[in-house]
Amino acid sequence: MVDRAQASRSTNLSIDFLVSPFLRFAKLEAASGIALLATTLVALVWANSRWEQTYHAFWNAPVSISFGRFFLSETRHEWIDDGLMSIFFFLVGLEIKREVLIGELSSIRRAAFPFVAALGGTVIPALIYVSITTSSNLQKGWGIPMATDIAFALGVLALLGSRVPLSLKIFVTALAIVDDIIAVLVIAIFYTNRIHIFSLVVSLAGVVLSAGANLLGVRKPAFYAAVGICIWLAVLKSGVHATVAGVLLSLTIPARTNLSGDLFLQRSRQLLDKFETAHANSFEAHAAVRTLESQCEQIQSPLHRIEHYLQPWVSFLVMPLFAFANAGVRVGNILSAAKHPVSVGVALGLFIGKPLGIWLFAWLSVRARLSTLPLELSWGTIFGASWLCGIGFTMSLFIANLAFGDGTLLDLSKIGTLVGSLAAGICGCVFLIRRSVPPLINRSAHISSGLTVAVTKSP
Repeated sequence: MVDRAQASRSTNLSIDFLVSPFLRFAKLEAASGIALLATTLVALVWANSRWEQTYHAFWNAPVSISFGRFFLSETRHEWIDDGLMSIFFFLVGLEIKREVLIGELSSIRRAAFPFVAALGGTVIPALIYVSITTSSNLQKGWGIPMATDIAFALGVLALLGSRVPLSLKIFVTALAIVDDIIAVLVIAIFYTNRIHIFSLVVSLAGVVLSAGANLLGVRKPAFYAAVGICIWLAVLKSGVHATVAGVLLSLTIPARTNLSGDLFLQRSRQLLDKFETAHANSFEAHAAVRTLESQCEQIQSPLHRIEHYLQPWVSFLVMPLFAFANAGVRVGNILSAAKHPVSVGVALGLFIGKPLGIWLFAWLSVRARLSTLPLELSWGTIFGASWLCGIGFTMSLFIANLAFGDGTLLDLSKIGTLVGSLAAGICGCVFLIRRSVPPLINRSAHISSGLTVAVTKSP
């Protein structure tokens, strides 16, 4: 019995060790969703108040940086979209690399289900948008309804708590990461106007330098940060959107550790023994602690260390600031927006195209035996989660800025994004709640059977 209990505890510890990084990520993203919602509401209230002009004047004010002969000037809005969002995309790239190496995308069999589902969740919304808009000037926004906001989606799932299984949250996370991969490719290929070859070559040289440093064993985050700034500046001048620099740099960050697990355990035990035998507050005790701290850093890869450090900053500063700067749109024109192809196309793409595309492609992949339905999940819960993936928000607003710049079409696309995301979030949440509550007859039968057992067992 003791051996069995120890084995059970060991198994639980192993499972907790494997799942804990995802749980931390999910909690951060869920809390970030709340921060995003708060800043969005503030932006909407400000932009629809009598102080509307101060909102736009604040974000359109120029901010300049100069170092000697180097001079760069952008508005506050552009610094957020080009600068801070590059950090967001850098973190997205780290998450993609981690998932490909050790996560849900680490094997073809495991990656097939969320990959095919995400593909459907990008193709169908784009087709719906294109079918509604006829003018070539309007069809530039076809990429807007393709995106999924992982922070809002996981935030809603977190509010549902134990009503949804952990495997559903993992599926949504994996799908959203594949969705981000597709979005990055769409931005780099279809939303780039002019290419400056020299700047592009300089940026690629920076990527090669960073990759070479990885191969040579350079593990200092400061080095990669310095190279990353140079890559960002070169990409900014190249004509490709600056955020692509974040993804390119992330792929060169070392994912290997300096120590093997066995060597780490051996050295750690030796250091702990030294600490135990040393006098309290002695030089030997402090030396053992400092060396152990160094060993703990070496057992962590730079990728995991940087990702762990950046997640809170991106979740609670970068994304809320982006929402604050981009969500301010006048909703007084919502009646006219309801008739405009751009807003209707975006809203229907997110509200109908996303869940339909994700669920249909996932079902076809299982029918074609390209993938298998994850354990604990049913097609009903998959559909409910697919509806939540219709919350586009952050990435949709970002692509809208690239597609339409400033003006009426941008405002219309933002209204469509807000309406479609809100509708998809509400319907997905209600659907999953109804799926998680057993029918009244079954609940009555369950209660009566429980009472019968209790009476039978009573003395």
